[in-house]
Amino acid sequence: MLLMDTLQSRLCLHFLLCLQVEKSAFMVGDLGALMQQHVCWQGVVPQIQPYYPVKCNSSPAVVEVLASLGLGFICTTKSEVSLVLEHGVPPENIILSGVCKQLAHIKYAAKNNIQHLVCENEAELSKISRLHSSAKLLLQLTTEAHAAETSMAFGSSLKSCRHLLEAAKELGVQVVGVTFHIPSSCQDLQQAYTHALSDARCVFDMGLDLGFNMSILDIGGGFTGSEFQLKQVESAVKPTLDAYFPPLSGVRVLAQPGTFYVASAFTLAVSVIGKKLVTCQWDSLAQDEKNDNTEFLYYMNEGVYGPFSCKLLGKSITAPSVHKHVLCAEKAVYPSSLWGPSLDQLDKVVERCLLPELSVGDWLLFSNMGAYALEEFTCLSSSSQLPVYYTVSTSDWYEMQEAGVALDSAMKNFSLVNCSV
Repeated sequence: MLLMDTLQSRLCLHFLLCLQVEKSAFMVGDLGALMQQHVCWQGVVPQIQPYYPVKCNSSPAVVEVLASLGLGFICTTKSEVSLVLEHGVPPENIILSGVCKQLAHIKYAAKNNIQHLVCENEAELSKISRLHSSAKLLLQLTTEAHAAETSMAFGSSLKSCRHLLEAAKELGVQVVGVTFHIPSSCQDLQQAYTHALSDARCVFDMGLDLGFNMSILDIGGGFTGSEFQLKQVESAVKPTLDAYFPPLSGVRVLAQPGTFYVASAFTLAVSVIGKKLVTCQWDSLAQDEKNDNTEFLYYMNEGVYGPFSCKLLGKSITAPSVHKHVLCAEKAVYPSSLWGPSLDQLDKVVERCLLPELSVGDWLLFSNMGAYALEEFTCLSSSSQLPVYYTVSTSDWYEMQEAGVALDSAMKNFSLVNCSV
């Protein structure tokens, strides 16, 4: 781990880049950023308990920090449950989610006394009743906003929830709450949350009528990581939440801020492994941006079959910064596109950006890469798992110590380096 002053962060990154003789891609994680995001969350939505979805970024250091901060965890696999339990998270702070859970995962949850499971259909209910009869279920409620984003049905409709509740009652399985999801791409948060919370209230009332102790409401994910967007969500949620689930109701309100916590904490460093000069016409360029219709195609050592896999799901990748290049008015920039190493036509990471002319071996730095970029990669990636180097500023370090954040495993795996000039 690199212990540094805030102003020395770029120097530390330069230090790491100089060590990479083979020019292999790597990640840099700022553990202090996790702490800062938690402070932001508590400042804007203190009434909503954060439950971190482990699939977003399962780095042990991330789990360790967030567990020390008192977050709950959403797990979808046996390995995720095991990882969270190893970091001392009590079973009551873990929820086993997933649309189609494997039998082994349900059995593992039962063995480890993890009571809260998400259920969205009768087939899942049947499996859970056989393998984990003491489970306490959260019904997955579909939302119009989520249905509009995906072509696959997700969750139970309000109409089918009554039947699912009755089936649970007949099987002797407890239902204790509702969960739903509003995607971050939703354009009308006010309408989406009002509709979803109204439906959730209906499900709560149906459950209470059947004798269930309905006590947990999970409003899902959809938090981008910016404080501005979090305040937008808070503004959209609060009026309806206060009306349908007031504090005196005793209902615990949860959310799943994954990207919110980890996206900004990680930077990806990749190197240029090839370049090609082509001539093309960019009609959209401003007059002062034209450079003899020259476009550079740069090939990087990682692409969409590695840490940029979110591009295949329609996410856009922000143009990178260039290490050791200081852009100024006199420095010529050229239309450029960035590609992965596979030579696949789908492996275009950034379609168009303006960059100075680069050389093979130059480094590109992509910020906000902490979410869904560290999972095991396919054979088309240059590496099966990216190395991660952790940093923390001196001020964040002391703040984390005061907050009781333990970094035992991180300290065992990494050495403290003074990145002084």
